[in-house]
Amino acid sequence: MEEAELDGSELGTKEYWESSYTREIGNYKSHGDVGEIWFDEDSQQRVVDWLLKQEQIDKQTARVLDLGCGNGMFLVALANEGYAQLTGVDYSPKAIELAKSIAKDHDLTISYNVADLTLPQTDLGSYKVVHDKGTYDAVSLCPDNAKEKRSLYLATVEHLLHDSDSLFIITSCNWTEDELVQSFADKFIKHHTIPTPTFKFGGKVGSVVTSVVFRKR
Repeated sequence: MEEAELDGSELGTKEYWESSYTREIGNYKSHGDVGEIWFDEDSQQRVVDWLLKQEQIDKQTARVLDLGCGNGMFLVALANEGYAQLTGVDYSPKAIELAKSIAKDHDLTISYNVADLTLPQTDLGSYKVVHDKGTYDAVSLCPDNAKEKRSLYLATVEHLLHDSDSLFIITSCNWTEDELVQSFADKFIKHHTIPTPTFKFGGKVGSVVTSVVFRKR
């Protein structure tokens, strides 16, 4: 059964994020506040910790791409753990401006580029690990043609993965694991579920966020 589309939201618009990151740049310049870490630091650290346990991933040579990188703090965390080939992209130029400033002030070498992932990308290369924390969610909230943009986004992700051993790690608060597996079925296979905190309501167990690792078909 095809999943229902989400209602459109300003969170799915470039204008919202440009305004948000313009404000965060001001805060960072004023008092060093890096801004919000989407889904909180615990969600980010769970993914970092899982990656650090993957012995097949060489931290020096594995290319990692963060989709919708925002302020870049996920990549900062990986850089601090010894990852060397790190790239972040975002369709908000202001997000990239903020991420570059933070990386520079931390004396870290991280590449950042402006890119709209719902459009074909031919010059970003291929990667061992592609990471998404909230970006698929934001695409899903686009008020205009969200279903088509989600499809285009997933086609871009498929193109960015180097081979069937490459990993696509996604954290979502809008889609369940089952919905993600179903939506991605023609392009990706579930590889692993990263455990997230659960709650029980009305006799049912649920999660605030879902983190799933996929591999390319």
